[in-house]
Amino acid sequence: MTKSRFTRRGLLTRLALPLILTFQVDLPWSATNSNPEERGFTELFDGKSLSGWHTNEKKIDHGTGGQWQVENGVITGEQNPPGSGNGGILMTDKKYGDFELMIDLAPDWGVDSGIFLRTNEKGECFQVYVDYHDQGFIGSVSTERAGKPRMINRPFYIDGIKDNNGKLTGFETKPDERGAISWGPDYLKYNCTPEQWKKAWKVGQWNTMRIRCIGKYPKITTWINGTKIAEFDSETSRNPQNKKEELFEAFGREGAIALQVHGGKSWTEGAKCRWKNIRIKTL
Repeated sequence: MTKSRFTRRGLLTRLALPLILTFQVDLPWSATNSNPEERGFTELFDGKSLSGWHTNEKKIDHGTGGQWQVENGVITGEQNPPGSGNGGILMTDKKYGDFELMIDLAPDWGVDSGIFLRTNEKGECFQVYVDYHDQGFIGSVSTERAGKPRMINRPFYIDGIKDNNGKLTGFETKPDERGAISWGPDYLKYNCTPEQWKKAWKVGQWNTMRIRCIGKYPKITTWINGTKIAEFDSETSRNPQNKKEELFEAFGREGAIALQVHGGKSWTEGAKCRWKNIRIKTL
């Protein structure tokens, strides 16, 4: 019969083992893994360079490309030169069809921008608005067409409220005054209320937008800081400019992700759009 020896080292081992096991079992999930909503995502921006991106190679409706650079780990975009009216888009080298996109944005007030989906080299695409100016909006879905009418889905717009020093402090909202051009029954499957939008958007801070795009005639859903903003379905939308076969022929089943600097005079001179933490998951 073998006798077990009681030693100081053995005692410490027996006491420590349950603590180790308990620590391993009870360790919070977030301490060992990334946010579960972001599992399967890959980075589109390395935080240092524009590797994997390019500006439009030919002149498009918004200009020859705009001015893009990386500043302190952030992609910034503006007209080139500032105030000139010459904009454009910064496009991923790779093409994407069905995906979820996560992106942090902090535009200056006065920026007229957008996130382009399934973009072709002519700058045609489905677009998520980043119109951060009076009579603008962020989060709904439209199209960009070369020489053809665009689809607009905008139930209301925002106007900025500023303090006595001209600092933006909040928003008031008003119905879009263009009537059926911009809004009508069943244009969107879902749209948030003005109060929901104002509660979701953080003035003067970074905001996180999530975009899901799926299907031949895509269903595009957007969220800002976790609040659902809009859901557009090209299969069923009754917007007169949702000519789904024509849009499919123009944009195709996949295309680049692109960031926009709007051409013309709608962009405030000196204003910049800012983007970081850009990541994508193919579906």
